[in-house]
Parts: sequence; C-alpha cells; structure tokens
Amino acid sequence: MAALGVVVLPNLPASAAPAELEVEYICTPTDTSSIVRHPPVRLVTNLTFETDLTVGGPLKYSWKLAYTGDGSRLQSPGYFGPGGQVHAVGNLELKSDWVGVLQPKGSAAPEKALRPDSPLGLPPMLNSPGMIDKAGTIRITPKDIDLDFTPPDDSVVINDGDDADNPSDMQIVYSGTWVSDDDRPSSEHHVHNDLHRTTELGASAELTFIGTSVKYIGPTDKSSGPVDIYIDGAKRATVDPSRDAGDDPVNDDLEGGQTLWESPTLTYGAHVVRIENASTKPAWLDAFEVSTATNKVPTGFHSAKCSPASKPGTIVVTVGQPGTPPTSPTSTSTHTPTTTTTLTPTSTSTPTNTSTNTNSPNPTSQYTHPPIVVVGPGGTSTATPTATTTTSARPTVTKYVRPQVVKTPKGGVDTGEAPDPPMDSGAYTLIGGGSAMIMGSAAGGLVLWRRRAAHAGGVK
Repeated sequence: MAALGVVVLPNLPASAAPAELEVEYICTPTDTSSIVRHPPVRLVTNLTFETDLTVGGPLKYSWKLAYTGDGSRLQSPGYFGPGGQVHAVGNLELKSDWVGVLQPKGSAAPEKALRPDSPLGLPPMLNSPGMIDKAGTIRITPKDIDLDFTPPDDSVVINDGDDADNPSDMQIVYSGTWVSDDDRPSSEHHVHNDLHRTTELGASAELTFIGTSVKYIGPTDKSSGPVDIYIDGAKRATVDPSRDAGDDPVNDDLEGGQTLWESPTLTYGAHVVRIENASTKPAWLDAFEVSTATNKVPTGFHSAKCSPASKPGTIVVTVGQPGTPPTSPTSTSTHTPTTTTTLTPTSTSTPTNTSTNTNSPNPTSQYTHPPIVVVGPGGTSTATPTATTTTSARPTVTKYVRPQVVKTPKGGVDTGEAPDPPMDSGAYTLIGGGSAMIMGSAAGGLVLWRRRAAHAGGVK
C-alpha cells in the first residue's frame, strides 16, 4: 500500500511587493548664484516602484528626497521676500522594452522671507503622472537630479553695508568717505532710522543683487546735490534729491523713505547698481530695494546638479496586459510512496496519462506568484518561484487534486468525492480463495448429512 502526499499551495495575492532602491547623491553648483552655496550638499533618496504594472494603468512609483545627517543644506542665494521655492527634476533611465528618460518633478513648500545662506527645504517627493501604453520589461536606473530655485514675485529692502546680517558678497560696498548717521528721528521715515552721507566728489556705494529691478531709496533734501546711477557698469540716470519731479526746488529737510530712482525691468539674474556723488554737495543713501518678477518659473540661475555618490542599482519591472498576471508559476501535485508492496500483478501496465481537463477547476494553477525583484548595487536579478514535482513510484499518474469531501451527502451539492482506490490482483486472489473455502465447507456438510440419513435408515 502507498501513501499519497499532496502539495497544497497557499492562496497568494496577485499583486507583487514594491521594489525599493536607496541612493545617496552629492549636489554641486552649476552657477555662481547656485542654491548650493557651500558645496557639497548630500541628499539621500528612496525610489519605490510597483512591480505589477499593467497596460492602460498609471505608473506606480515615488521618489523621496531628504537631507543626510552631515548638516549640509541648500541655501538662499540672496535676499528674498516670502514665497521662494526649491524645484527638482529627476532623471530615470529606461531600458529593455522601454527606452527613454522619465523625468518626475517636485516642489518644496514656499519659504518665508530669506536672507543669504538661509537654509532651504527640499521637495519631499518626485513624481510624474502618466499612463502605461505598452507591455514588456522595464529596467529602471536613477540618474542625476537637477535642482533650481524660484524666487517670489516680491521685493526686499537692503540697508547698511556693515550690518552683521549681510554676508560679505551681499553687502552695500562704500567707496570713498562716507559717514553713518544712526538713530535718526523716526519722524524722518528712514529705513532703520539711519543714513549714509558723503560730500566727496566721486564717492560711491554699490550693491550686487539678484532680481529684475532695483530702487534707490533716500531722502529729499534742499541741500543735496546730483547723484549718478549705474547699472552693470553703464550710466542710466542722474537724479537730484533737491528737486522734485517737475524739476522745481524742494524745501525738505531729510524727508526720508523716498524712491529717488527705479530701474527698468531687467533680465532675472545678478546685477550691480552703483550710485556716485556728482558734486561736493551732500549725497545720501538710505537703502536699495530689490524686486523679483519671475512668474514663479525656475530661471536656471540658481541651479545645482545632484549626481549619485556611487553606481546606483537597477529596478526591473514587468508590464503585462490587463487581467494577465506578471508571472504564472507551474505548480504540480507530488505523489510520493512511503512503502512498496510485494504483490506482483499478473499483467504489468504503466499508465502515462498526463492529459489535463481544461473544464475542471485546478486551484493550484490559479495562484499567482509575482516576480521577486532583487535590487543591489550595480544590478538586479529577477527570480520566479516555481513549485517542482517529482514522481518516483510506478504506476506514474499525474493527478490534479481539488479540495473535496469524503462523500457527497445524499441530496446535497456535488462537491466531489474521494476516488475509490483501484483493486489489484492480490485482492481478487483473496476473494477467490475465500469463495472456494465457503463452497468446500458447504459440500462437506452435505456429504455428512447424507451419511447420517443413510445410517438412520438402516436401523429402521
């Protein structure tokens, strides 16, 4: 007699586990006004891709960004009002059945008012909407991430040149002899209640700024002299704070907070404004007001490039047709005899029936085993789990066994019943021997009964 061993596969879900890849990046400036002001800046990214994609469905992935623990940060390249944002565009290389570059995007939360070197936030995640239009295998490798900064459509006032809040490359630089008049009366409306004054011919003050326009702010005063104004080294205007817009003399005594001149719209970027005293009369400077107007579109002027610190790994996913699982492992029941009978049948037969009834449910073939995506530095491998089968006893019959009850209750639903085991020749021999013994006993009893009857008749 033989024992039957059946392999029952668990009911696995049809979806595959996401593939995940962590990559460290090093960011460097691509411009002198980059948001990477003190390189390098290190980021850590986590790329997650669903591996059970289907044609007609959306791309299912996310690319998370974060700073590492070394303290490096993206930083503001200048003075800006609230609303500036860091933007990022990733690059994912696609190979195999899909060829191209996928460019997910992301934006950080708007910043508060910024001064040079203020730390900037990162986009928390990169993503890109899209639909899958072709089946096949995709090998996905993360490449560079491009960063940029969009300044707000706003303005910021810059006052004083030796203020501790002003980095050396963002200060108002004074040339010649200037005097700082601090603690002016608030009724004069000066920025920070202070002023800078010079009576030296040719004394100048200049500011390197980033924006699209600039204002020269100072007081109107009846004793002032003319001032020449230069943008990027070219003279643009001469203003006289002792006269009004109609060129009439004013009777003001240091009436502060006045816009004495405003530049035309400039191309967004770095510019230099310089005022220069054109006489030996007093010239005054209160502040410069810098404005930006970029329509909240990255300009490329503050850009940086982040590249993988080492060779990144690759994620391999499979895109199937709708309703088709990524992989269907072959699974077969295994019959393993535990003992061997010594009875030898009179006729030897070796059934080799391996036909499959497609009309009968086969639970083991309905389980979906998704591909296992192995991700590692420098490459990946994809393994498909397969249930192996071995048959080592004869006769060898491959059977597809479905769950069943031992016996169908009368009148109940036919859920199937266990197959009766086939009789072998030994069983028929036993039955024949038993029948012969019964017939022999009956014949012997009849003979004895006749003899007894004959003996009784003789007495009579």
